[in-house]
Amino acid sequence: MVMEQTITAQQLEDAYDAYGTAVYRLAMTFMGRYADAEDITQETFCRLLYHAPAFADENHKKRWLLQVAANLCRNQLKGFWRKRVTQLDETIPAIAPEKLEALNAVIALPEKYKLPIHLYYYEGYSVAEIAEILKLGQSAVKMRLKRGHELLKIELEGSN
Repeated sequence: MVMEQTITAQQLEDAYDAYGTAVYRLAMTFMGRYADAEDITQETFCRLLYHAPAFADENHKKRWLLQVAANLCRNQLKGFWRKRVTQLDETIPAIAPEKLEALNAVIALPEKYKLPIHLYYYEGYSVAEIAEILKLGQSAVKMRLKRGHELLKIELEGSN
């Protein structure tokens, strides 16, 4: 049983300052829409406030936040309302236009490839850490990275 800890408003603010961008980028990669990514980010930090376990160190806290965000994304993607949503035209990109093509290619990947790709290339996690976060074997993570990289290469070379 994991013991929950009480965190202060200052600790929550410090955690958001340190990891909010990483959680948002993960949610954006997963969800593909700014509003959904913002909702996931908010809910992730609410979970930190109300259900935080005792963390061994700051790296453990970041991994926990990313794992919570990934689980929330998966849950939302399975939801009834998600299947009944229409896309609105997003006019303000969250990243520079030259990086938007690569991000869109990552977002378009099948679900099992885009999360390992994001964690490895955007967040800088090792294969072992990704395996722990996603609850997969290291060989499965390596294979997903390899196949995801191949799909991205085909997509990005094909669009040029």
